[in-house]
Amino acid sequence: MGAGPELPPVRHWPALDLDGVDFDPVLAGLMEEGPVTRVKLPNGSGWAWLLTRYDDVRAVTNDPRFSRKLVVENDVTRLAPHFIPVDGAVGFEDPPDHTRLRRSVAPAFTTRGVERLRDRAREMLDELVEGVLRDGPPADLTERLLGPFPLAVVCELMGVPAEDRPRMHEWTNLILSSAQGADRSQRAKEEMCAYFAEAMRRRRSAGGGDGEDVIGLLSAAVEAGEITESESVGLSLLIQIGGEAVTNNTGNMLFILLTRPDLMERLRADPAGRGRAIEELLRYIPHRSAVGLSRIALEDVTVAGARIRAGEAVYVSYLAANRDPDVFPDPERLDFDRAPNPHVAFGHGPHYCVGAMLARLESELLVDALADRFPGLRLAVPAEEVRFRRGALIRGPESMPVEWG
Repeated sequence: MGAGPELPPVRHWPALDLDGVDFDPVLAGLMEEGPVTRVKLPNGSGWAWLLTRYDDVRAVTNDPRFSRKLVVENDVTRLAPHFIPVDGAVGFEDPPDHTRLRRSVAPAFTTRGVERLRDRAREMLDELVEGVLRDGPPADLTERLLGPFPLAVVCELMGVPAEDRPRMHEWTNLILSSAQGADRSQRAKEEMCAYFAEAMRRRRSAGGGDGEDVIGLLSAAVEAGEITESESVGLSLLIQIGGEAVTNNTGNMLFILLTRPDLMERLRADPAGRGRAIEELLRYIPHRSAVGLSRIALEDVTVAGARIRAGEAVYVSYLAANRDPDVFPDPERLDFDRAPNPHVAFGHGPHYCVGAMLARLESELLVDALADRFPGLRLAVPAEEVRFRRGALIRGPESMPVEWG
């Protein structure tokens, strides 16, 4: 038999701590090399395929021949020093189990479910904004708005009482960061899981869920035998953690708007265009470090001319797909008039982010508040002095000192 096609070289992809919204130069180089390359990340073992073209990313994420579930059993090369999945974690399930798990929380994330939260979310944001305006400038917007608001919204969605929110925030930061080591992250994960297990046991003993918040929906699903208790805990963990991603995304959006005053002025002058602007910011922002969760091929598959063998790991880069010039002309340019804008910032296929609609709602409310209620909003320090998170899986500003008036 003849030799197969020559494999591309394995490129080492270090965990770069990048400031601002600079695009990862390693990823940019990999995109230049071609639509499919091979990479080795800082943790785990071996190498994995990397796909960067929009069409390939969408095809693989919607292809049942690539499994998330198998990743749990394999020490795939990865960014995180610790491994986040718990039993029943929906991110590591394949259909039909994945479909069954998502169905149990779907009512909270429908248009009706999200709209139910809109007025309450606006009230919570107004309360936070009033506090910032009352205290006057300068203020750290990450500390005062961008952190507390998404946390309050996801806790409201989950059914977590206000007094427990600080603990949730601390656990989330520890789980999503490598800064304090794998052991501390693992302990935080176990503590959050224990919290949700107890909350759902209490809810069931009190007569089940109210059918509205996530703890209630999951408690009812466990009682009905639709999901197991451990699956309900795994789902709770991922939704709670995912809810705080809005802090970083809106922080990145605000960093762009405050370093590009022309764009902020445009949003002030054109409230009707803010939704379209947010979509373009979502496309443009490199919201994570490296890549997220991998998949493993269940059989030999050819993608973009590369023969991916059964058992090999594959990563897709949504960040790269959002910069594909065949889909987004002049992709390095922020264009608030870009239409259509079929970005994949929230993923694609069965694992499309269940909270996408809620994240959009929060981003819209925050942009409205900052554009309309803080005249002359500007950074209180030079842009290069804004500190961005170190050792984090999700990129975003650690603090955002601002002035206004």
